[in-house]
Amino acid sequence: MAELHDLSAVRLRDALRHGEVSALEAVDHFLSRIEQRNPLLGAFITVTAEQARKDARAADTLRRTGSGSLPALLGMPLAFKDLTDVAGVVTTHGSAALDQKPAAADGALVALLKGAGAISLGKTQVPEFGLTAYSENRIAPPSRNPHAPSRSSGGSSGGSAAAVASGLVPFAPGSDGGGSVRIPAAACGLVGLKPGRGLVPAGENQGDPARLVTSGPLARTAADAALMMDALVPGATYLDSLGRGPVRLRIGSTLDSPWAGSFPFTPDQEALDALQAGRELLEHAGHVVDESVVRYDNRYPEAFTNAWTAGVGSARISPHREPLLAPLTRTFRRRAQQRSPAKLQESLALLRQFQHDTVPQYAQWDLMLTPALAQTPRPVGWFTGTAHGGERWPSAQWPGDADEDYRKQCEYAPWSSMVNVAGLPAITIPVHWTGGAAGQGLPMGIQLVGPTGSEGLLLQVAHQLGF
Repeated sequence: MAELHDLSAVRLRDALRHGEVSALEAVDHFLSRIEQRNPLLGAFITVTAEQARKDARAADTLRRTGSGSLPALLGMPLAFKDLTDVAGVVTTHGSAALDQKPAAADGALVALLKGAGAISLGKTQVPEFGLTAYSENRIAPPSRNPHAPSRSSGGSSGGSAAAVASGLVPFAPGSDGGGSVRIPAAACGLVGLKPGRGLVPAGENQGDPARLVTSGPLARTAADAALMMDALVPGATYLDSLGRGPVRLRIGSTLDSPWAGSFPFTPDQEALDALQAGRELLEHAGHVVDESVVRYDNRYPEAFTNAWTAGVGSARISPHREPLLAPLTRTFRRRAQQRSPAKLQESLALLRQFQHDTVPQYAQWDLMLTPALAQTPRPVGWFTGTAHGGERWPSAQWPGDADEDYRKQCEYAPWSSMVNVAGLPAITIPVHWTGGAAGQGLPMGIQLVGPTGSEGLLLQVAHQLGF
């Protein structure tokens, strides 16, 4: 058998189920990988080795002695981003301003995956309160891109993406409220699926008045993502249906973005190259790809920002600890607290209208196609205005300007947040590498957006394209 970290999640699941490898052997292998590689990558904030080994022994006992069907992910190692409560483990939310107390109980997402037999190896790096498209904060080293450690792994599920891409775990759940699965998946060369609204528990316990956040898999292949989705959606058969790929879809390709009015941007050539590579793969698979125009309400950026930052405004933070917040968090928290309830409700109403206006435009096509990102993965420290590569920033020296930081993020990932507002499923697929071949240079991807209930179709298309 190949090294365990080289196996797909599906193959590892089969090896565990058939007794080719024990859960304890698998857990020990991945814990050793974390010990070796995490100091460079910063993917994990907390490693729960003792509890993981205890859970692995229990999984091995159940496999030996259990009768009937076994849990779908029995013995499978994974990790949870540190916005999600795992019982007995501190949830830092990536913030130095919070009291660090162990969570009293598992969150809904954790309970779901533990119930399927998965074993948590720890908590992964996130931006403060999950607010940004990069995973850097004041409490731990930044999460780095396994393909180029000077580059960011994205955010907010950046630590989880780095862990999957570097073989520290076979796959991992992420949460996505504005691109937080798809952005790091694209940056790290993974398949990242954002399910439609309400299909999967959000996995985060901060306020989300617009219901933007959902959880989905970060995986190396569509099959691995489908395996996790089968555990996340009771009764689902995503994995079994992968071979029934669609014969001919009409796909609308667009560079239109609701952010363009506020933050005009020009996609990097690498983003356009990825779009062209994706188009060619889709056409080779028998699909029809044509240019599409999408018209967006120019009031979207303010409305989305108001809804996106409402949760940090209501977070329980002692006044004397607010100076420990990063500039972006502190700025948006202050603005959220100064915003009237009526203004927030106005923004939420506009986003509902945005959904009503946008979904029918997308529905003219079977799927919508965009680049996943407008730029290559950014250097660590780029968003905060410094290329500082040290382990962490002293609290009083965190650099950067909040509005400039936010502008950079919106220009980096201009095609993600509106999918959350529309409540639709979307997938990112790593179709292009800047070095010319898979694994060379930096990964770049495409995003496919589907209608409500099309998670299976999106996984089928990704699998059809060879991912």
